[in-house]
Amino acid sequence: MGKTLAIIVARLIFAGLFLMAATFKFAAMQATPDYIAAAGFPLPLALAWIAAFFEIALVIGFLTGAFFREASLLAAAYIVFLAFAFHGPSHWEGNQAEFGFFVDHFSFFAGLLFAAVHGPGDRLTVRKGLIWQ
Repeated sequence: MGKTLAIIVARLIFAGLFLMAATFKFAAMQATPDYIAAAGFPLPLALAWIAAFFEIALVIGFLTGAFFREASLLAAAYIVFLAFAFHGPSHWEGNQAEFGFFVDHFSFFAGLLFAAVHGPGDRLTVRKGLIWQ
């Protein structure tokens, strides 16, 4: 029972974090592209919409367990990309907090890798996926 509860809580936390990120993007769909453009990426409005819908897809995967391992791996890659793109070494000079934000992404990354290897658990799970069935 404890293992099942821990897995469900972890899935809810992953889903909640990505839901919060998507909600912020949808609620301020002009601020997000400005942030993306400031990091030097082209087509910031398109990237903001893509990111928001990608995060919603991750939420669905974490809540249902469908394609859970794939969602975990994609989310892990996304988190590392975000760490370097928006909080990487070029942001550290003059702002020590950015280094902390950068490092924080890697604890999230580690959790996502752990989730990818161990799967969504046996309860409340849609058994669909492409890898590690």
